[in-house]
Amino acid sequence: MAGRTIRVYTDYRSPYAYLADADIQALAGKHDVVLDWYPYILPIEQYLGTEDNRSGHQWRRIKYAYRDARRLAEEQGLTLYGAKRIFDGYYSSAGLLHAKQNGFFPAYHALVFSRFFKRDLVIDDLAQMAEAVEQAGGSAAGYSAFAEGEGREAVRTVVAEAEELGVFGVPMLVYNDELFWGRERIAMLERRLQEA
Repeated sequence: MAGRTIRVYTDYRSPYAYLADADIQALAGKHDVVLDWYPYILPIEQYLGTEDNRSGHQWRRIKYAYRDARRLAEEQGLTLYGAKRIFDGYYSSAGLLHAKQNGFFPAYHALVFSRFFKRDLVIDDLAQMAEAVEQAGGSAAGYSAFAEGEGREAVRTVVAEAEELGVFGVPMLVYNDELFWGRERIAMLERRLQEA
């Protein structure tokens, strides 16, 4: 059935969202669906603490998650370096909305994920993000105006709507009001698409 839409929530800081990206993109071709992308800014400090107050348990989880993510990245031939600090997700999220509105989302999406995990892009630096937008085919000035203006409310609204739907992590795919979290649930979503 043509015209079915899957709402996809992502956060460019998430290694697991990055590693699921190819499988998510493949859904569009395999099942004749439209992927409608939105940002979700993970509240990292709420569940993993801040760098100066993490428990031993939190540090073990973080170290394991990055080791695990690197193994998965190697299987896909991707480069994935660990984070040196907690980055603010706002500017990359505003960029996602701006890129969708202005017709260069695919190039923006691929560039930001790839460069961020190679540690070649600081996504909470406005100037670097404006340059990335320009490299992806958008206007640096247009993006900067959006990010420092109406983008703040737009991102807040999208994140609030996501949480009303039940979104708590990324990647999160929403199809027919059902949530599918993580790469591991994509096969389950595919079964729903086939059943429909």
